[in-house]
Amino acid sequence: MLPAHVRYRYCRCVPAEHEPGEFDSPHFGSVAGTRFGDVVWRDEIGSTNTELLDRARSGAPEGKVLIADLQTAGRGRRGRRWTAPPGTSLMMSVLLRPPPGPLPPTRAALVTLAVGLAAADACEQVCGIRPLLKWPNDLVIAGPAGPDADGHGAVRHDRKLAGILAESISTQGLLSAVVVGMGLNTGWPEVPAELEGVATSLNLESGAPVDRTLLARRVLEGLEARYELLCRAADGTGAAIVLDEARRNSATLGHRVRVSLDATTVASANDARSLEGLASDLDAEGRLLITDDVGTVHTVAVGDVVHLRPA
Repeated sequence: MLPAHVRYRYCRCVPAEHEPGEFDSPHFGSVAGTRFGDVVWRDEIGSTNTELLDRARSGAPEGKVLIADLQTAGRGRRGRRWTAPPGTSLMMSVLLRPPPGPLPPTRAALVTLAVGLAAADACEQVCGIRPLLKWPNDLVIAGPAGPDADGHGAVRHDRKLAGILAESISTQGLLSAVVVGMGLNTGWPEVPAELEGVATSLNLESGAPVDRTLLARRVLEGLEARYELLCRAADGTGAAIVLDEARRNSATLGHRVRVSLDATTVASANDARSLEGLASDLDAEGRLLITDDVGTVHTVAVGDVVHLRPA
């Protein structure tokens, strides 16, 4: 098992040797001086996202990064709990303050895509494992097709590697802050029985321990590049580059999907609680376009996606 406790420290301290799985904050030196140079490590915290949101409301500047070994009140989309034993995950949140022109509130979801792409690159660079983006906010290892939980219907059994949660603060219709958090499984001793075939961890996929310090640094470096693109121009040219990359790295596009949703999540006219069809594209705001069996295109802002058989 990996060590559960490391001292609380900032990134600007004397370098020290560290074992894979430990955090060594001084090794964030390569991102110091950039947008993400202010990295804070905590042994234990309620929620990295909640604390950064509180700091954002108190005027904290862009670039603050909070990493924790244990979250006691971690949460994902729709308030779902995110829990992990100490030493088994990379749990981090980043505070962004996007410019109002290139990133209005309607494009806040693009930050989730940028973090997902940065994390996918980091996994490949550090561990040789390339996960894909499952819309709207997961990283997965693609799995084989098989029956669903009821024993009928062909679904693709992807294994979840990470979840991403972006939360925004708007002031007078402008996006004043975005806090984006990620929980990435890195050091499971084994897959829990209840998650067999549903989730996985980088060390189990690669067969080797994972250096979480290096992994976090690579995520921040990749996010820096993509965030610069998102902030580049109000006409969306930088965002288009990120969207194209997201399309190429999607586990969802090109597959038949079933989406559980409610009336507030569909931009097109549709009163159903679920929607099935071909995941055909992402729009300029990162929303999922689904073409149903009669050719109608539905725009979905958020929902729970099940990957069915390939189209």
